[in-house]
Amino acid sequence: MGSGIAAHLANIGIPTLLLDIVPRELSEDEKKKGLTLENKQVRNRISQTAKLKLLKQKPAPLTAKKNLALIEAGNLEDDWERLKDIDWVIEVVVENLEVKKNVFSKVDQYRKPGSIISSNTSGISIEAMAEGRSEDFQKNFLGTHFFNPPRYLKLLEVIPTQFTDPEVLSFMKQFGEDILGKGVVEAKDTPNFIANRIGTYGLLVTVREMLEGGYSVGEVDSVTGPMIGRPKSATFRTLDVVGLDTFSHVAKNVYDQVDGAEKEVFQLPDFMKKMLDQGWLGSKSGQGFFLKKGKEILELNPETLEYEERKKLKTASTELSKQAKGVPAKMKALVYSEDRAGQLLWNVLKPVLLYSAELLGDIADDILAIDQAMKWGFGWSMGPFETWDAIGLEKSVARMEKEGHTVPQWIKDMADKGFTSFYKQEAGETSYYSNGEYKEITENPKVINLKKIKQQNGVIKKNSGASLIDIGDGIALLEFTSPNNAIGLDIIQMINYAVDEVEANYKGLVIGNQGKNFCVGANIAMMLMEAQDDNIFELDMVISQFQKAMLKIKYSAKPVVAAPFNMALGGGAEVCLPAAHIQASTETYMGLVEVGVGLIPGGGGTKELYYKHLKSMPQGVEFDLQKVANKVFEAVAMAKVSTSGDEARENNFLSFADGISVNPDHLLYDAKQAALSLYEAGYTAPARVKIPVVGETGYAALLLGAESMRLTGFISDHDMCIAKKLAYVLAGGKVPYGTEVDEQYLLDLEKEAFLSLIALPKSQQRMQHMLLKGKPLRN
Repeated sequence: MGSGIAAHLANIGIPTLLLDIVPRELSEDEKKKGLTLENKQVRNRISQTAKLKLLKQKPAPLTAKKNLALIEAGNLEDDWERLKDIDWVIEVVVENLEVKKNVFSKVDQYRKPGSIISSNTSGISIEAMAEGRSEDFQKNFLGTHFFNPPRYLKLLEVIPTQFTDPEVLSFMKQFGEDILGKGVVEAKDTPNFIANRIGTYGLLVTVREMLEGGYSVGEVDSVTGPMIGRPKSATFRTLDVVGLDTFSHVAKNVYDQVDGAEKEVFQLPDFMKKMLDQGWLGSKSGQGFFLKKGKEILELNPETLEYEERKKLKTASTELSKQAKGVPAKMKALVYSEDRAGQLLWNVLKPVLLYSAELLGDIADDILAIDQAMKWGFGWSMGPFETWDAIGLEKSVARMEKEGHTVPQWIKDMADKGFTSFYKQEAGETSYYSNGEYKEITENPKVINLKKIKQQNGVIKKNSGASLIDIGDGIALLEFTSPNNAIGLDIIQMINYAVDEVEANYKGLVIGNQGKNFCVGANIAMMLMEAQDDNIFELDMVISQFQKAMLKIKYSAKPVVAAPFNMALGGGAEVCLPAAHIQASTETYMGLVEVGVGLIPGGGGTKELYYKHLKSMPQGVEFDLQKVANKVFEAVAMAKVSTSGDEARENNFLSFADGISVNPDHLLYDAKQAALSLYEAGYTAPARVKIPVVGETGYAALLLGAESMRLTGFISDHDMCIAKKLAYVLAGGKVPYGTEVDEQYLLDLEKEAFLSLIALPKSQQRMQHMLLKGKPLRN
């Protein structure tokens, strides 16, 4: 976990010193090299090993391998003096109070006054750790509980002690959000704080209900995932990913510190203890609640501890929920049904809702903090109190009391005052219930909420695929709203309208949204249907329109800023490449992936990526044009996708001047500021230039590598067919090496190649397979 936090800091650009204990004996490799325990290489071995492991871990802790250079390895004997230069010391040692206190006594001795000290513990009292430390240490000390893996999980719980300086607390909350990119929640110093306390309780309640209700592991997971707004890993797959050893440790933290009925819940069932004894920890040990045998995934039978065929719970209510729109409607359809799925979910949700309400004031001051912690730490789409609103507060409370449960008095008092929900919306503003009144949710000024803006101001124009919105300060935003934000004629029409409207009445345009992904590409279903009907003329028109829209973005008189996040694939990448500026999220997975569906980019993607590579070359310095073409050919032919915003920059999808936002909630704000800056700097559209290509000789060179891959069986004959089309486009056709051609010439080549490929049965098979299976077909 310590190296994971170090990696997150390095990803942001913060130099980090990673310290660990000094080895007590030499490794075999060190003995062979003739090293001794006094060698620095040996003394730093543990932290150096942890550092190097970051390059191999999955999911990758680093957004780019180069970030590793910002982490320096040291040890906890030789490097104490270096703390005088450190601004923030984070303790991530073993979960033992005495060990932690010993470390902090050393830190207190060597740290510089005013430096911030924090613990990443998930279960030991923050207050107890601060005992006996200097006054300056105590006022600058607090808990900062990152969720694992730190790069990907949004939640950061900040836990002050009675001595923590309010200014230090305020600074760390702001720093956590603005610089670390986290969703920060202030928690109280109680066992497991907020998210792990409720999350662990909820998982154990679900296990108990499975055993008492006679459900199987697979049946529980089939209804406790996306169906109720939880991650796909649901219950038991989550436990396998976390690791049963880690989970049992977190559960024991609470078990050791609470009493009565609550203590009973945190007691692991016998079958889970047997799993621990046998080392069935989950993914890390190769088996847990699930076991993969070949292509089949088996589920554990908790009674026999044998693996069986995975089952799913299919009832009338699960089928009905599929027709409901949105998680609240799905949940309501499920929890009030009397079938097995309804009974399971009611018996799982009910105790979690009551438990969350009982803990209000003990683990956090308000319901908002609890809901945010569960959404950001466990990936729930709705927190406990939002869930309660979704199923109906009055109706659910009445049923709970009818079943003999005690509802916390503060909820009864709330109902007596006429409050019928925990949250309410008025004029686009959301408020939450707190101590007898509704309090408006105050957000960071860097958070742009498109839903709220549309509710308050409406939209400039919209159609079935996109909306144009005024986001203030003279900046308009084009939001894709089609299913999966897939690009069709509706979005193309709105791009044209948006650029015209912005050129006439605004300072700049941002292309962005707040969906699941920025854009997964073109509307494959529409294109396949037209291709199967031999409507090549219709497809020709669509591709021409898309190309013209991309040129409109590129040559707009006002700056256009693209704000990609998560998946920006195929057509999604093509929308970004011609923009005046790209403001990407740290988690941006960008690539031209059309080869996966038997095609090549048709909207100018190949041309634009090639031109971006050329522009990245140093001015006035000769370079090998063929090497540039080779690099772009490889990126498109292999359908390479960046694993981060940093890697998108390394792959030249982003230029050096483009930006990367660490906090995804601030992405649109950052993009808006970029558009304003360009406008205020006197932005002018780029001049149209001719592009040098490698021509016929370059075409032959590009195909040489592809042919060797075909001969060795690495790619199929159809892959080779696609590679030839791509190489011809990238080379600029049958022209001499170094010929300068205009953009439209390259676009015509792209379109011609695209249309010839989409007419082929094997390409259509790939498209159909992607639509049905969600993954590429290698035919």
